[in-house]
Amino acid sequence: MKKIVTLMLLLLFSTANAQENAKDENYRFLDDFRGSASITHNGVSLVPSFSLGDPALLFDLKFTKKKLSFEPDMRFSLDAKPWTMLFWFRYKAIEKEKFSLRVGAHPGLNFRTVNVIRNGNTEELLESRRYLGAEVVPSFKLSKHTSIGMYYLYGRGFDAGVKETNFLVLNAAFSQIPISESFFINFTPQVYYLTSDDLTGYYTSAFLTIGKKQCPFSLTGVINKGISTQILPDDDFTWSVLLNYSFPTKRKI
Repeated sequence: MKKIVTLMLLLLFSTANAQENAKDENYRFLDDFRGSASITHNGVSLVPSFSLGDPALLFDLKFTKKKLSFEPDMRFSLDAKPWTMLFWFRYKAIEKEKFSLRVGAHPGLNFRTVNVIRNGNTEELLESRRYLGAEVVPSFKLSKHTSIGMYYLYGRGFDAGVKETNFLVLNAAFSQIPISESFFINFTPQVYYLTSDDLTGYYTSAFLTIGKKQCPFSLTGVINKGISTQILPDDDFTWSVLLNYSFPTKRKI
């Protein structure tokens, strides 16, 4: 765990230093680097029906070179125990005025605390489970602020637990909607179909973000409701509020 965190910090600082020292725009290690850090009372997974159930810290980084990007997604409980780590490699296959298509894949780790008995005493150990995932993300732009799209994720587990996951989402995105001269909102409602091995479920969820122009902080609310599901917890309702910090701080509105 310490080696992973150290590696990510070294990559972060070396990237920032390389960009800062670059004299020629054509001689840049990366075309772009950005990221965000969020704190929440209830950590929500990439699949909104799965949550940590406890306060969490979320870190998303993005290193971009042309159409390729490396995007670590790391989530921790507030006592610094890792929850999930996904190391995304993404490619913008199509970038048109009205249509875009992104594909990606990641190795991932999911962590949980287990109790074991050693020398007659109960101890807590952190257990990691390995996954591979792949995604396909088409999007159609309807107007300056509105788009519709689909998201499909396939996950394969290699250790104890869920072996196969399918996550299919239909969504709409309303982005950078001004509500005053300084503030804007992003709103993404969606419905999705989820399979977890032989179990299936249908859900609806929504994400609402309120931000201020030229301000690195924003606030996001997430709600998720099961419509018909065999996946526990049955017919669940989860919600979360996140305080986000994004960098770099320059925004194009």
